[in-house]
Amino acid sequence: MSKPRRTWKQVDGVLLLDKPLHLSSNDALQKARRLFSAAKAGHTGTLDPLATGLLPVCFGEATKFSADLLDADKAYVADVRLGETTATGDAEGEILQTRPVQVSPEQLQAVVARFLGPIAQIPPMYSALKRDGKPLYELARQGIEVEREARQVVIHQLAATDFDGVHFRLHVDCSKGTYIRTLAEDIGEALGCGAHLRALRRTRVGPLTLEGAVSLEALENLEEDGRTVHLLPLDALLHSLPAVALEAEAEARFAHGNPVPTELLAGKARVYDGAGKLLGVGEVRSGALWPFRLLRQEQTAA
Repeated sequence: MSKPRRTWKQVDGVLLLDKPLHLSSNDALQKARRLFSAAKAGHTGTLDPLATGLLPVCFGEATKFSADLLDADKAYVADVRLGETTATGDAEGEILQTRPVQVSPEQLQAVVARFLGPIAQIPPMYSALKRDGKPLYELARQGIEVEREARQVVIHQLAATDFDGVHFRLHVDCSKGTYIRTLAEDIGEALGCGAHLRALRRTRVGPLTLEGAVSLEALENLEEDGRTVHLLPLDALLHSLPAVALEAEAEARFAHGNPVPTELLAGKARVYDGAGKLLGVGEVRSGALWPFRLLRQEQTAA
């Protein structure tokens, strides 16, 4: 007997998912989407299968704002192993070189401090960046290494803790595009012994944190009504923007794609009607607030 055909439905909201180990971000997204029977879904930044932690998943109208989090700062906790370098920069890769570790706690702290602030990183070969339309990791699996240009990233906060002479924990608060594997490798090279990641956990994406995140396993053990309790409202991705409330006439103009007067001088804002319902995001241009991204008017609140 064939399984009953799934009925996809309009679901609007943001899910803070605690991605499990050994699952790709897309696989985690698709599992979450099926649990909610959501017609449309997207996530806000890839985590490697080896990494766990915060993966914000956007359903329905929330996908219109997911791109804003791609540019957001992020925070991680990484477990680093000194003395071994691997093909992938993490524990999943073949060990390429083993070197003795003769590092004092003071040396570790001094070297880690050198990576605080703006730094240049060369993206790893085992990454999703593309060369001539092919992801670098596909080339790497064929034994091909190509030249990569260094990228500027910013390490806002950086601390090494729990050092036992070989392993330590690295706490990182960084800009978009930072490769934590590369950061660990570069610290290892600066210490003269090499290093790789043993584990990685993302704890923050923009204003969103692991607090309140839910696992796929926990969602699977809930009935559908219980799952929706974990959905945040559409504006959960927008709390870094100032809020603007519009009166009825201005609301109608804005909702139909027209500019409205504003006291804001520049930038973007989350825009609500008089009842507190989110209309979308506006952008200040030529002294007026123009619609930047509008929600469909019949959208249901999460």
